[in-house]
Amino acid sequence: MSAHPVPGKSKSKTKATIALPYWVAEFALIRTAVLVAVACVTISLTALLVSGWKLGEADERLEQAQRTRDVAYARFAHVDNEKRDIRNFQPRYIELRDRGLIGAERRLEWVDIIRQSQERRKLLPLSYEIEPQQVVRLESALDLGDYQLHGSRMRLHMDLLHEMDLFNFLDDLRLRSFFAVQDCAIKRLGRAAGAVGGPTLGADCTLNWITLDTAPKAEPAPATRRRAP
Repeated sequence: MSAHPVPGKSKSKTKATIALPYWVAEFALIRTAVLVAVACVTISLTALLVSGWKLGEADERLEQAQRTRDVAYARFAHVDNEKRDIRNFQPRYIELRDRGLIGAERRLEWVDIIRQSQERRKLLPLSYEIEPQQVVRLESALDLGDYQLHGSRMRLHMDLLHEMDLFNFLDDLRLRSFFAVQDCAIKRLGRAAGAVGGPTLGADCTLNWITLDTAPKAEPAPATRRRAP
């Protein structure tokens, strides 16, 4: 009597004997190396990203430092230029200030200058009137910085022995003050007025005393009228 194979048992035995691919069967041998490689790649990518981020921050800090340096250098250069300008212009500034151009007007000093010139040169009697100070409006723009140009008009009358009396008088004023001659008219006097020792000429001039001042003018100075003996 022949034996018949049992269905079910032969089929399961066939499945059990199927061979797996070699790389699956041997994966256990390289599993540790693969995990290490994956970890290394992950760490490398993370380090790369962090390095790029840090590099970007470093570039931003470098640019900011360069901008700060440029600003500091510009300020240093500006201060250095100002110091050089001060050294170059300070003597001239002091000279102009001492002569009365810069600062508040020195009306009393003007009166004293006129008196001293008249006494020293033995001039004939003269009279003058100084009007209130006014802001000077220039036709063309002039950069004066924080300063403002002011002028005080003086109307002057002089009796002269000769023309040089007027010129010497104006030279004395110019040495210790700043002014501009707006107009000046000299006329010859009659014979009676031109007696021996008396005046032969008469001069009527308009002068503008000039000052540069930063202080605001609350009220104009009152007119000054004087007649020198």
